[in-house]
Amino acid sequence: MSFIVLLQYNAMSQNPIVRDQFSADPSARVFGDKVYVFPSHDILATEGKGRLKWFCMEDYHVFSSSNLADWADHGVIVTQNKVPWVRPNSYSMWAPDCIERNGKYYFYFPTAAKDTVTYGRGFTIGVAVADKPEGPYTPAATPIIGVHGIDPNVFIDKDGQAYLYWSAGNIYGAKLKPNMLELDSKVDTLGALPAKGLKEGPYLFERNGIYYLTYPHVENKTERLEYAIGNNPLGPFTFAGVIMDESASGCWTNHHSFIHFKDQWYLFYHDKDYSPGFDKLRSIRADSLFFNADGTIKKVIPTLRGIGITDAKKEIQLDRYTAISKEGASIDFIDTTNRFLGWKTIFTKPGAWVQYNTVDLGKKSLKTVLANALSETGGTIQIRTGSADGTVIAEVQIPKSSEWKLTTAAVVKVPKGIQNLFVTLKDNQQVSVDWIRFE
Repeated sequence: MSFIVLLQYNAMSQNPIVRDQFSADPSARVFGDKVYVFPSHDILATEGKGRLKWFCMEDYHVFSSSNLADWADHGVIVTQNKVPWVRPNSYSMWAPDCIERNGKYYFYFPTAAKDTVTYGRGFTIGVAVADKPEGPYTPAATPIIGVHGIDPNVFIDKDGQAYLYWSAGNIYGAKLKPNMLELDSKVDTLGALPAKGLKEGPYLFERNGIYYLTYPHVENKTERLEYAIGNNPLGPFTFAGVIMDESASGCWTNHHSFIHFKDQWYLFYHDKDYSPGFDKLRSIRADSLFFNADGTIKKVIPTLRGIGITDAKKEIQLDRYTAISKEGASIDFIDTTNRFLGWKTIFTKPGAWVQYNTVDLGKKSLKTVLANALSETGGTIQIRTGSADGTVIAEVQIPKSSEWKLTTAAVVKVPKGIQNLFVTLKDNQQVSVDWIRFE
């Protein structure tokens, strides 16, 4: 792929982190001083284009960020109709991975081959190679011989040995040759994992001499993220616990990756934020990850706030809150016919509040705040710091209107640096807020 479109998004540290298209199965990697995310790209299957009411993917994008708050879309890097061995009407470009070795970037992806005599039926795994993480990528002429399955994951150990992992009912692993295109050992079935239920999506990483084999597992009806630990990249592994429980939304799948970036670990995963009624259209998310002293993983509770520091001079999406009052505040789509327009926060009772953490108010005093809001009766919101009854730094009177209006108010008593903000409803008038921004 030789043509790359670079799109910049603002205030995307909230979940989901990709806000103009569906995305799933995020493989996050740290290359240099940036984080790159390689997800699969869900689209809606239509007659003659994929299998109706099922997963449908035909290409891959890559996204990058240097601050985990602002993400750039580098466009399509691999598409099914430009890979020589891929069945062109498969629409099955499922969960990928990418890794760097000796200045080259190797992008691994599963899909169906058109030559079933040579490569067999079902899924196999191919590789595309680039000189830069954002591409352009050149697909290899053939898939990896001896691999049948989905969800490739690649790990390079401290001794330089590379390993490939994948799933097909069970989870498998094998050594890779230095060229990163061929297996260099027999295929091992990685055991000692729960026997009951589907296991897929392996992702292996190492920390302090412990090898963590992580994977989605259907213990009950939907997938949760689990892990096992060992002292070798191919095991044996011992089941160690749950990383993230089944999604509260009922999303049947989850798929994940881990990175260590600027002294913090992060978990990337997905849910069905923009498609609550159909879990084959998913969106990628990220939250912070922490370890116990013995090396076990603390369970991650999904958040809407997500990761990164939000610049106060960019749009602060209150609906991606850190916390919300029990009564009088709720979240809904701005427009259910175009859910990519995002969400709104609806205040209905005096004192109702939304908390949004980690906003950088900068070193210089901000003068005004701008609110994109709607109130058919007119109403007033207050912006506070520290707590729901903390210092009021701005009071915004939303005019009476049946349409969204931009309203500006003066900012007083402005603290500097990183603060936790609270937006509260002052009066008894319903107000809907899309976002706020300081100037």
